[in-house]
Amino acid sequence: MQKNLIYTPQRDMNNKEFIAELAERTKYAPKDTQRLVNNLIDAMGDAFQEGDAVLIPNFGVFETKKKMERIMINPSTGQRMLVPPKLVLNFKPNQTWRDKLKGGQ
Repeated sequence: MQKNLIYTPQRDMNNKEFIAELAERTKYAPKDTQRLVNNLIDAMGDAFQEGDAVLIPNFGVFETKKKMERIMINPSTGQRMLVPPKLVLNFKPNQTWRDKLKGGQ
């Protein structure tokens, strides 16, 4: 039997589906679960604004990194432009998750 060689990504889970799944797994009411997720995201956002990293055990670390200013060339006009420095959010999964993603498990 031949395997399907065409990659078809799984459908993304929207917020409502995520909250329903989390509520079912934790046995909390969906409203309480929504409040918990909102508070978690707010707390993480506050940490990022302060420049702090957020480590979630057995998952990974979220951190902000500063990108330096740079010169960019507009491909359509050839004009050089200065791109100002900015903060970007970076996620690094822990080793267990990296191994799972590599192995396709």
